[in-house]
Amino acid sequence: MPRTAILLIAVVALVSGASGARAHHVLGRPAYALNEDSNTPPAMQVETWVGNYDFNYMVFPAFPRPGEPGRINLYVRRIDGGAAFDGKVTFTVQDDSWLNWLGLGAKEETLGVQAPDDVVFRQGFVFKNAGDYLITARFEADGEPYIIDFPLRIGARSPLGPLGAVLGLLGLTLIGVNLLQRRRAMSGQIRSSHEKS
Repeated sequence: MPRTAILLIAVVALVSGASGARAHHVLGRPAYALNEDSNTPPAMQVETWVGNYDFNYMVFPAFPRPGEPGRINLYVRRIDGGAAFDGKVTFTVQDDSWLNWLGLGAKEETLGVQAPDDVVFRQGFVFKNAGDYLITARFEADGEPYIIDFPLRIGARSPLGPLGAVLGLLGLTLIGVNLLQRRRAMSGQIRSSHEKS
């Protein structure tokens, strides 16, 4: 194969690799800027039935980030007939971590109490820190309390995770024990050489 052909193939490969698009958005808009007015669905959408009601829960923007405003949209309709709930819904939040499950985490905080806006309960939020949160929607209908929990992730997940943290801690413990054993062994050798002399 002539040198010019090899050189031409190398240049084409280099140029096509350099101009390759690294997509970070959908439909020409950054994914983190997508909201309820966009034609792209939210990253989180949960639907569940509790008692006499059907709940549909959505989070905007598609990927909530720390320090940026977001919104929860909650649709509440009766299962029999589809009539929308017209009372008020209280939204609360708490950390969704294992410390919270043990009773050692932060206490539950109220985000707000919302009335329906065109059959949608809209609750805004801004979280300072990345992490997993548990959003709770509460209301009372027909003399019965309704409590619905929804998970919410703010920011990117840590690549380490809880299992990685445990393995890292175990590794550090093993290294510490190994260093302590070496120090004891060296102290013993020094002591025995002093006793011999």
